Amino acid sequence: MNSVLHAVWEFFPGPLLQRPKKLQIGALCHRGEGDEREYLLITSRDTGRWIIPKGWPIRGLKSNETALREAWEEAGVTGSKAEDEPIGTYTYNKRHDTGYASPVETLVYSVAVGGLLDDFPEAQERRRIWVDAATAAELVNEEELKQIFRRQIAN
Repeated sequence: MNSVLHAVWEFFPGPLLQRPKKLQIGALCHRGEGDEREYLLITSRDTGRWIIPKGWPIRGLKSNETALREAWEEAGVTGSKAEDEPIGTYTYNKRHDTGYASPVETLVYSVAVGGLLDDFPEAQERRRIWVDAATAAELVNEEELKQIFRRQIAN
């Protein structure tokens, strides 16, 4: 009986009552080729966990252009190129100042890093490190983001 009720809930009222996920744009920043390829991780401002640069869509910019802007503001990435299409997505729960958390889907764009500057908008709020894909997959918390890094190992 419980499985029937669960199936009915999943089919009709459940989806109607759920809020849609918000959308963010992320930058999977990398340098080097082959076995020498490294990925840039930064710390979040609130908890200090390792993440990729990401942010809300910016009116007037394409998604891949937003990824470049976030990479600059949060990590000091310059002289870079973002792919036109996302390489994947991941979902996480964004904590708000009120303590409430809401689901966010993040489109991830591959960004080939041309250079890094030490003076960038959020330099005093974040740390950054370069690591290989396997290490990045271990350091980030979100399972779908771990999978994106693991797919990079095979490429």
